[in-house]
Amino acid sequence: MALGGLFSNRNFTSFTAPGNVYQLGKDLSPQRGDISCAFFARYGRQIAKDPFSRGWHGMRFHAREPLNEKVSKAIPTFQDEVHHCSSISQKSIQCMNMKLNTSRCQCYLPSYPYSCSLIQQRAVYGLGLNKLGKANPACVHYKSEEHDITEPEVDPLASTEGTGEAILLEGNVPQESSWWQKFPKRWVIVLLCFAAFLLCNMDRVNMSIAILPMSQEFKWNSATVGLIQSSFFWGYLLTQILGGIWADKLGGKLVLGFGVVWWSMATILTPIAARFGLPCLLIMRAFMGIGEGVAMPAMNNMLSKWIPVSERSRSLALVYSGMYLGSVVGLAFSPLLIQKFGWPSVFYSFGSLGSLWFALWLKKAYSSPKDDPDLGVEEKRFILEGNVSNAPVSSIPWKLILSKAPVWALIISHFCHNWGTFILLTWMPTYYNQVLKFNLTESGLLCVLPWLTMAASANIGGWIADTLVRKGLSITTVRKIMQSIGFLGPAFFLSQLSHVKTPAMAVLCMVCCQGSDAFSQSGLYSNHQDIGPRYAGVLLGLSNTAGVLAGVFGTAATGLILQRGSWNDVFKVAVALYIIGTLVWNIFSTGEKVLD
Repeated sequence: MALGGLFSNRNFTSFTAPGNVYQLGKDLSPQRGDISCAFFARYGRQIAKDPFSRGWHGMRFHAREPLNEKVSKAIPTFQDEVHHCSSISQKSIQCMNMKLNTSRCQCYLPSYPYSCSLIQQRAVYGLGLNKLGKANPACVHYKSEEHDITEPEVDPLASTEGTGEAILLEGNVPQESSWWQKFPKRWVIVLLCFAAFLLCNMDRVNMSIAILPMSQEFKWNSATVGLIQSSFFWGYLLTQILGGIWADKLGGKLVLGFGVVWWSMATILTPIAARFGLPCLLIMRAFMGIGEGVAMPAMNNMLSKWIPVSERSRSLALVYSGMYLGSVVGLAFSPLLIQKFGWPSVFYSFGSLGSLWFALWLKKAYSSPKDDPDLGVEEKRFILEGNVSNAPVSSIPWKLILSKAPVWALIISHFCHNWGTFILLTWMPTYYNQVLKFNLTESGLLCVLPWLTMAASANIGGWIADTLVRKGLSITTVRKIMQSIGFLGPAFFLSQLSHVKTPAMAVLCMVCCQGSDAFSQSGLYSNHQDIGPRYAGVLLGLSNTAGVLAGVFGTAATGLILQRGSWNDVFKVAVALYIIGTLVWNIFSTGEKVLD
């Protein structure tokens, strides 16, 4: 694409004889590699001063009419203002001493790929260009004794020394950039969300380790310990839907940043609250739940604006794998910190990490691509053309949302999914100890192995789902396939636990159960952005509220079942709900937008 420019004869009065306007005819530029030239346009300021580097650099002149007459008079002013030019460049400028029969002057600067690291950015901006060197096309006024040519006016170029109508370019000016500047900005947002979810579960699981020395110090019984553990969900349930509403109205950056700062402060203040008494500790744990409750809706809102459909599954899978890895890190480092520095150190160290994340978040994150001034043109076009809605939300159409069958498919399926998931995650240590007779303190690998498996399989499922979408498979079909794996896989492996004979096979079944469960990240957890990208935060808040309730009720119900029955009965209930979820999902869900 050629770079085009127009010269006003007001700025080059010495270049043209009074009353005459010249148009250059033939291609008078030298061959490749001949010119290294910088130029100045007069009228009170410098337009460009650094030489172009090697390539087809400098000025390239074309004329549409043949040359037929030379001008004997020299062109002192223009030549005097060309600096740092090669000898061949000087010859090409002298070829401009030719009078033509037409009345328009036009010059071109080539934009073939070349390095222009010597061009200073302020010189580019001085030409009225945007960051990629593209300027609005404009024309100038010409008047001669023989012809009157009127074209749209050129916007003056602002300068501290004056204004002039010298040069306008159209095209792309290549710029040198480092590898981190070339890294897609949308994936910077994904990685920051991943880090937020890593901190989220690190701060959540540290209590499950610290509660042991705390209960010994404060003389808590098992009922009190259970109350403290459950107090987190009081606040967590409260902000699921509210967090979605805030994110859709105010933007995900503000809400997620608030959530991380809030729960980090609550984590740091937990030891202080514990020493003030049990009521203060319960309130502080509920406050922590309030902060973490907004995280998932706000993240979903952010990614609905930043991530196109073709990358949706693997981006969400990566973010949610941060939760699994956060559990691994929390379970691995909490005992070490407690042993060396005491139980308060877990809360102080984990909570302080939130301030580092928040500093990066403020600097790098924006609620939508349209808010980011540093986002490249090509990436912004790619994002906005990827079926992403960036329209602001002024009010939530609750009646419309709750009237859609795919929304209820999300809510019911989320409930069925989390019933089995919370049972596996909360009761698995007890199952290992009571049924498989493992000493969990000596088998730490069994505590983190399921989380590692879920992190790996979630990302594998995300890549598979996005590959299927790119190959032309409909989004609806992809979501149904991935969620069916997330339902039927755990159902199958749980049903096999009653038939295995060795602890090793039982552990393998549990790991495979949770590994297949993680495929849900590319199923129902990605579907909120499919059916209503503008209301992705609210939709996730709705469905995750049902999911949290399933965890609360499922955990309590499992205890009641074990008092009267066996582990096989627990697994049968979970399998039945997995099958119900599979049927509801495949009948009523869709990957098409139903809310606009």
